[in-house]
Amino acid sequence: MSRRTTSVIAALAAVPLFVALAGCASSPASDGSGEGGGAAGETVRIGVVGKSDPQWPAFVEAAKEEGIDVELVDFASYEQPNPALSAGELDLNQFQHIVYLAGYNVASGDDLVPIGSTGIYPLGLYSQKVDDVDEIEKGETVAVPDDASNQARALLVLQSAGLIELKSGGTIFSDLADVDEAKSKVKVTALEAALIPNSLPDVAAAIINNDFVTQAGLKFEDAIAQDDPSDPNALPYVNIFAARAEDKDNETYLALVDIFQNDPEVQAGLAEASGNTIVPLKTPIADLETSLQKVEKDTQEQG
Repeated sequence: MSRRTTSVIAALAAVPLFVALAGCASSPASDGSGEGGGAAGETVRIGVVGKSDPQWPAFVEAAKEEGIDVELVDFASYEQPNPALSAGELDLNQFQHIVYLAGYNVASGDDLVPIGSTGIYPLGLYSQKVDDVDEIEKGETVAVPDDASNQARALLVLQSAGLIELKSGGTIFSDLADVDEAKSKVKVTALEAALIPNSLPDVAAAIINNDFVTQAGLKFEDAIAQDDPSDPNALPYVNIFAARAEDKDNETYLALVDIFQNDPEVQAGLAEASGNTIVPLKTPIADLETSLQKVEKDTQEQG
């Protein structure tokens, strides 16, 4: 299969999605102290994307060795983990990038914050009908995720691949209305990200979030186009651990981020889960906060 790797200015996201909110166990959450609190032996509830992914069992075990009990909670969609964190049903979550968090904060009036980075993923275009972007015929339909942050990124991938043209030139706020149909090679339709893999036979190609690539029976190297995770403008698409603002200095939570970033088995599991596509990052928290503030400001102005 020939592979055409494309590069976009806004690069990367791959916000993970997930599997039904697991039964809420009655184990106590942390006290939420924002004064660097967090006693060894406490249970920290973390909302995640697919707790069966190999990094998570390794993470839970590594945390336990440091005296921290971790309970992972799976979710069925992007919309659930942030409200659950805000409501105190979770202590942390790890499923999103900065752009998604900024959109949530602006829409909800909340102030969730990033307390550490995990990595950045390429977002790929896949097809069961063609082996190269150039084989997609004019007038064919290509599917993209329907959530705002990933849709914008997906459209940038399609534009970079020469399949569409965006009226604005393309931004992190682009949506279907921004597609210049007269100047575009293909038609674009938006579907719920979790449904796109099953719809792949019905379209010429589709942008598939990383968590669904293997579920669709595909390999990451099957992508016929993708964006560039090394682009310096990719910071807003770095995946993060998020916490309530009052907990940003919680020593236990920061220790968990450190474990995730540095434990060899966790990192090996993360690489395996992503098909070796993830670029692990240890982005300074100050840089994450600055990026969040900028994207929130841009989002408010956009609205």
